[in-house]
Amino acid sequence: MNIEYIPAKTIVTKTKNHSWFGADYNMNIYRGCSHGCIYCDSRSLCYRIKNFNSIRVKQGALHIIRDDILKKRRRGIVATGSMSDPYNPYEKELKLTRNALELLNAYRFGVAVATKSTLIARDLAILKDIQAHSPVIIKITITTGDDKLSAMVEPRAPPSSERFEALKTLCGSNIYAGVLMMPILPFIEDTEENIISIVRKAKENGARFVYPAIGMTLRAGNREYYYKKLDVLFPGIKEKYIKRFGERYSCSSPKAKTLFSIFSEECSRLGLRCNMKDIIIDYKRGYAAKQLDLFS
Repeated sequence: MNIEYIPAKTIVTKTKNHSWFGADYNMNIYRGCSHGCIYCDSRSLCYRIKNFNSIRVKQGALHIIRDDILKKRRRGIVATGSMSDPYNPYEKELKLTRNALELLNAYRFGVAVATKSTLIARDLAILKDIQAHSPVIIKITITTGDDKLSAMVEPRAPPSSERFEALKTLCGSNIYAGVLMMPILPFIEDTEENIISIVRKAKENGARFVYPAIGMTLRAGNREYYYKKLDVLFPGIKEKYIKRFGERYSCSSPKAKTLFSIFSEECSRLGLRCNMKDIIIDYKRGYAAKQLDLFS
């Protein structure tokens, strides 16, 4: 592997938005992503990530993570996957995410993982060890139930069917896991058939929750890239975006209200959580007394 290492002073940082799945800290070991998703917000210019499609590794990551953990006065939940997928192709050999999970386990921290990769199933045993003492939540991103469509919008990620299989493996071992149904691309994925398909397949594979965003975000850098891809993959759709959203950051589906109602009813019928507050309460249940001072 031709790996580029980049310097980093810190990796485990305090979250700015504690309400996002109840995480206390954030951790990104890698920079950039190789999934090639046409819609990725992390490609936006504001993040200043050059050559976003190339994966870079933070040098000395495990030593930095250990030192960061030791500086924390309180245990908590460490989220990973916000800016780049922690289970990219390099991870199969480097095992940095796996080793980071082992550190979190050793120091009794919880974890919240977001990924599109089936490689997460490799670390099932470690996740079970962590869940024995701290909250664990696994969020597998799935934006369509159709493998052909997922190959178009997420060309180098595993097909949706394989992600559902990974979900089944995790849930079959009682790991608290579910689906991030986001983004649902306006004029492409925002159909009743797609929404219901995702929810039903999530239930069939043991998911505890499905959390939605029926729309997407667009800003400088990401917008231009996305529109170029639309011209190639979905001719004529770009013009609909320009007419409907202009330069807006938040681009909700024109059918968002109707689709969210259908989505909520289906989740309720199947017994799936879909409200952020309920999901947080559910996966943290029974752990409150264990989140003590790190050096108590």
